[in-house]
Amino acid sequence: MTGDRPGRISPGDIYEDCSFHPVLCTFNDGDQIEGISLIDASMPRACSVAFCGVIKLSIDDVVAARTDWPAYLDRRKAEFERESGSEA
Repeated sequence: MTGDRPGRISPGDIYEDCSFHPVLCTFNDGDQIEGISLIDASMPRACSVAFCGVIKLSIDDVVAARTDWPAYLDRRKAEFERESGSEA
């Protein structure tokens, strides 16, 4: 299970955006956070810290995502559904 690492996300940190992409943070103004996807290099990946549920990731999480992106994405979606109580 992917766990949030506590603390402010700063440029240089890795976080998961609301599309479950591991992202290298390049900007954070306290609410808007932006970065570069470590899956497909898309940018800017932008989210709201307050409303998108971004979480700070470990290197192990990034390696898991890069090793098998479809499996990581499926697992994270299932975890999100369980955590939010929206599982059908």
